[in-house]
Amino acid sequence: MNNYPFNPSKLFLVFIWMLLFGTVSENITSAQDRGMTPEDVSEYQIVGGAEISADARQIAYTLVIQADPNVDNDFASQHLYILDTETEESRPYYTSSTVSSVSFRPDHSSVTFLTRLEDETENALYEIPLDGGDAQEIFRFETSISDYKWTSDGSRIAFTANEPVEEEESSLPYEPEVFEEDFVHQRGYIVGFNNENAGPMRIQAQGTVYAMSWSPDDRNIAISETPTPTIDDFYMSQQVKIVNAESGQITSEIDNEGKLGQIEWSPDGSQLALRAGHDINDPIDGRIMVVSSEGGTPENILPDFEGKFEQIKWTQNNTIRFLASEGTETSFGTISPDGTRLNRELSADGPNFISFSKANDDTFAFVGGTMEHPTEVYLREGKQQPTRVTHSNEWLDQISLGEQRTIRYPARDGLEIEGILILPVDYQEDNSYPLIVMVHGGPEAHYSNGWLTAYSMPGQVGAAEGYAVFYPNYRGSTGRGLEFVKTSQGDAAGAEFDDIVDGVDYLIEEGIADPDRVGVTGGSYGGYATAWMSTYYSDRFAAGVMNVGISNFISKWGTSDIPQELYLVHSLDWLWDDNNWQKYLKRSPIYHVDNAQTALLIAHGAEDTRVHPGQSLELHRHIKVRKPEVPLRLVLYPGEGHGYSRATARYDYNLRMMRWFERYLKEDSDEVPDATLKPED
Repeated sequence: MNNYPFNPSKLFLVFIWMLLFGTVSENITSAQDRGMTPEDVSEYQIVGGAEISADARQIAYTLVIQADPNVDNDFASQHLYILDTETEESRPYYTSSTVSSVSFRPDHSSVTFLTRLEDETENALYEIPLDGGDAQEIFRFETSISDYKWTSDGSRIAFTANEPVEEEESSLPYEPEVFEEDFVHQRGYIVGFNNENAGPMRIQAQGTVYAMSWSPDDRNIAISETPTPTIDDFYMSQQVKIVNAESGQITSEIDNEGKLGQIEWSPDGSQLALRAGHDINDPIDGRIMVVSSEGGTPENILPDFEGKFEQIKWTQNNTIRFLASEGTETSFGTISPDGTRLNRELSADGPNFISFSKANDDTFAFVGGTMEHPTEVYLREGKQQPTRVTHSNEWLDQISLGEQRTIRYPARDGLEIEGILILPVDYQEDNSYPLIVMVHGGPEAHYSNGWLTAYSMPGQVGAAEGYAVFYPNYRGSTGRGLEFVKTSQGDAAGAEFDDIVDGVDYLIEEGIADPDRVGVTGGSYGGYATAWMSTYYSDRFAAGVMNVGISNFISKWGTSDIPQELYLVHSLDWLWDDNNWQKYLKRSPIYHVDNAQTALLIAHGAEDTRVHPGQSLELHRHIKVRKPEVPLRLVLYPGEGHGYSRATARYDYNLRMMRWFERYLKEDSDEVPDATLKPED
């Protein structure tokens, strides 16, 4: 299952929390005397997004600053900074509240963003002149603005916001929740700033509006619309439509199907490039699909590309710029809209970039991380290599880091599998070490060779404590093309999870991993893998930390908010078809509990709608009743969903995870750690 919280209007947050990127820093000196700690993980800052101005003189970027987990269990904040590209000096522009959707306003010397002040309940649009000054509110809607896009002259915006709804007071002294019947559509609107009396005009789409993209002449807007505002429809049913910007009426429709991540107009407005799925069964929106803006069926211009396109942008000379994942590395280059003349401009051994922004000339701003530090801003002028221009965590230069490398190994059926390995700090080749296997979710996701340490990923904290940490990109992972990502469909817990065990065997054969001290962890589908390794493969794993994971595929079908995605891109059949009940029961960890001997810590967000907390409750109950001798604990985090967003919950999980591995991979004890957790533990 997709292992990130749903926030369609802020898709860049998927990168912030999933791609917290990672060998030994060139800046490490003899003064370094410690490795990374959970406290460091709770404090470091990352760049969330960056946009370069049209004249290439400034870069507006957001810095994500975590709350202090010892003081306030709150969300991270995003603050606005402006960097002068000539001096490479940054200055804070807005830090009073968290910002999103930062944009330079075309033909105006200003930067705009969405925020809400301390006493406000809805996001509104604010503006600050580039030469300084206070933020001024320039537009407010009845409900919170989700996202907006400027016309080329900065005179109008298209924006999305929830449709205003009048709430009726109940005649009873309580208000029940009516399940999945109280959804509110997110609508699209257009508003101009040259006429103060002109109110917003609603785009005449019947369903929920997500993506919005102005045509080059500002006469039309390409939108994506879904029948309902459910997460399932967002993933599987976004339909591209063209809207006349004067009337708000839909004038044409695109016959696209499957996942959709981006819509880009050609310079002459005659074509659209979609970053989307190849077909309805493609698990990701990582292909470039081109279609006439007047309608038609999109065509995959490079179906044999063995990678995943992460971002696209049409250029004035009728080529498409792309940022792509290829294996564990990223590439940046251009391709013609007919799929010819693929040109990679940046070498694969550089930073792991997650986004780019282009000025009117050939100057680019990138956001990317490396093995030594989380995401920062990079500047590229002309054909030069990008250079890092922000330094948000200089203290990291004084932290000893474990060496990080990409590894490749054969699965038992001969298929080559990639993964990333972080070695312990002070690694010695003649020693074997306890191993933590970190399994990604999805399964349509992958690990890139960048910064790989976060609250839910042991990474350099594990390396500092003497562990090798292994990140397998098992079959079904992204970044290796359409065929590879479909290899695990219809085979849950089959060859995909065998690939993980084969990777462990490879590391044992290499003399790196101690076969008696292997642990496993992961969230969502990675939590499913952890449960599988702790039951079906339990003789191979001494400890497991299962996070928001699946334990019963039968009840999963009836409790998740993505049944269509589960069917179309994961299982390819329904639970109730062709006697599948027994098939899916046997692919459920609860079916194999009699094998369980792995010390298992289970964690779950109490408000999770993607993988219901009942999945963790079921596995906990089965093991507790059937195998009471197995060390076991279940921790629920109030107010958290499919992954943890608040500072103290994240810190608590990281401490518990590392303490669990310490107890069962290093200490000679079967005693369950104290349930009470203190930071000094």
